[in-house]
This record gives sequence, structure tokens and C-alpha cells, in this order.
Amino acid sequence: MKGLWLENNQLQLRTDIPIPEPPQGEVLVRVLRAGICNTDLELLRGYYPYTGILGHEFVGVVVQGPEHLVNQRVVGEINAVCGHCRFCRSKQPTHCENRTVLGIVNRNGAFSEYLCLPIENLHLVPDNVPTEVATFTEPIAAALEIQQQVSLHPNDRVLVVGDGKLGQLVAQTLALTGCELLAVGRHRDKLANLEARGIKTSLADTVTDRYFDISVECTGNPEGFAIARRALRPRGTLVLKSTYSGKLNLDASSLVVDEITLIGSRCGPFPLALQLLAAGQVDVQPLIQASYPLIEGLAAFEHAQSRGVLKILLEIGQ
Repeated sequence: MKGLWLENNQLQLRTDIPIPEPPQGEVLVRVLRAGICNTDLELLRGYYPYTGILGHEFVGVVVQGPEHLVNQRVVGEINAVCGHCRFCRSKQPTHCENRTVLGIVNRNGAFSEYLCLPIENLHLVPDNVPTEVATFTEPIAAALEIQQQVSLHPNDRVLVVGDGKLGQLVAQTLALTGCELLAVGRHRDKLANLEARGIKTSLADTVTDRYFDISVECTGNPEGFAIARRALRPRGTLVLKSTYSGKLNLDASSLVVDEITLIGSRCGPFPLALQLLAAGQVDVQPLIQASYPLIEGLAAFEHAQSRGVLKILLEIGQ
């Protein structure tokens, strides 16, 4: 089968990859669509020493597995867990000590014609959700994880820093809480997507210091972190949604003096993400910049790395 293979920070299109055989408890999925995200780009830059097929945002059709799943469209949670370590036993499986992670840690990913995942990781895609829209399930779930970690109230002042793919999804999901929300970025055309949904926006350099109760950093760069940090009042909460390819320098003393709560946030609830997509409460269509067939995957990655680009999709199957 064809797939985009990463090795030694070099990406190549291979056509000689064997179709995987699903082990006990897993299914074989024929991939239909997959999305390139910032984590894929960070892996390419050396964020983590991964070798294999990239990709973790996908929609596919089950071709080998339980009868009730075969020929059904599915999305899949990316962490494949052991079920018996201390984190699995305490119902925190995304931190499983023995996990593999689709397209990220010791498990081939979605930028290929087929992939394998445990049955328990799969979620059926509602009939009214188009395939290209459903590719956003994983990042929407990640955006929703913030609300699993932080209690939000209508009188909370919340700042989202970053107008890229993740920042836009975080802003849309946080807006559903009714909080006093401001989303900031560098690109007026991207911010216009949020303004069209009634979300207040501004340019990043206009943020008022020490005003917000909660700030969410979605840029993955030190400047975005600095803005999110400066914006917080004492005893505020800073949520980090980005991975960083390099080291991040910060003033730890200021975190102590202001008693700032720092929260890392990643994988989130797939069922709720699918509910929001089915109900039209999150609009992802404006975020789709372009689609490429898998055979043009290297060109797709070049496009995805261009400054200011939103979501690039790979069309893999029908």
C-alpha cells in the first residue's frame, strides 16, 4: 500500500508498505480522508524521534472487524492502551504507560491506505456529517478537553491566543460556554471566520495585560506563550494546547508570585465532538484550505508548512 513514511526527519511517499494485519482486538480500517496538523509538522521538525507512517486525524471505513462495524464510517481515538497499568486502572487511559499513539508513538498512522486500531477506539460517524468534516473530530475533541479540565462560567474572562486551525476550534467550543471570550491572532481574514460566528476578536498586540481569568495558548511559539501569560490576572489559569519543537523559556518566578495555574491539555472526548459536528454547533468548512490525493502527499506537506495556511486534507480512498 501507499503511505507517507517519516524517518530521520525525512518524509517520503512509499508504495511498498505491507497492508497491516490487525491483531486480536483491533480492526483494519480503509482510510478515506486524513488531515495534516501541527503535530505532524512538529514531528517532521524533530519534536519526537518517530519513524513510521504519520497522521492521526482521519475518517475511514472498517473492512475487517466485528460485523456491526464492517462497512461503517468511523473516526478513532489515537491512544491504544494496555488496560492494566495504573493510569488505565484509574480511568486515565490517555496517559497509559504502555500506550502506542497513532502516527506519533510506535504505531503507524493515517497517511496511508489502511491502518489498524483497537475496536474500543472507534466511533461511528453520524450519517449527516460529511467525511471531510468528520476529519476534524480529533482536534475538536482536543479543544473540548479544556472544558474537562477547567470549570468555565459565564462571568469568566477567557482569552484564546492563535487564529490557526486549533485556535479557531478552541474558540468555537469555548464560545458555547457563554464565557466572556476574546480570540486574538495575526491574520484578519482568519479572525473573520470567528467574527462570522459572533465571537469577539482582536489583533494579538492589543491584548490587555493582567485582565483575563483563563488564557489558552494555541500558537506553539514563544511569542504566543508570552501574550497568554501577560494577559492573566494573579491566580489565573494558563492552558497550553500546543507542542513545541524547541525549548520554551519562561519566567518561573512570575508564575510563583502571581500563583498561576499551568495546565497542559491534549486529547479529549470524541462522542461530544461528533455531537457538535452533527448539530452544526462547530463550523469547520472555512478551515479547509486545500485537499490533495495521497500520491501528492509531499506537495500537501509543503503547502501545510506555508505560513498562515489552515487545514490541508489528504484524499486517500472513496
